[in-house]
Amino acid sequence: MFIVIAFMLGGIGVGFLLRSKRVSFHLQPVITLFIWLLLFMLGVEVGNNPYILKNFGNLGFEALIISLSAILGSCIFAFILWKILTSTKKRNN
Repeated sequence: MFIVIAFMLGGIGVGFLLRSKRVSFHLQPVITLFIWLLLFMLGVEVGNNPYILKNFGNLGFEALIISLSAILGSCIFAFILWKILTSTKKRNN
């Protein structure tokens, strides 16, 4: 865990130092490549874990319920916030 945090802080430091410089190579394709590589490695890890494979149905169902609940909660609170902000705006006019 400390290694991950150290790498993240190192990247922040390098980005801070290079913020005024023009990066000579295109960073977007490199980032995309690394994301694909990380996703592939995550798939390999999941495929090698017998506990996850044995309980894939239960874990997938729980993940679906959690995801849908998070989306529904976000939509509800966004709607409530939108109603509050638009009613405040109408009262101020």
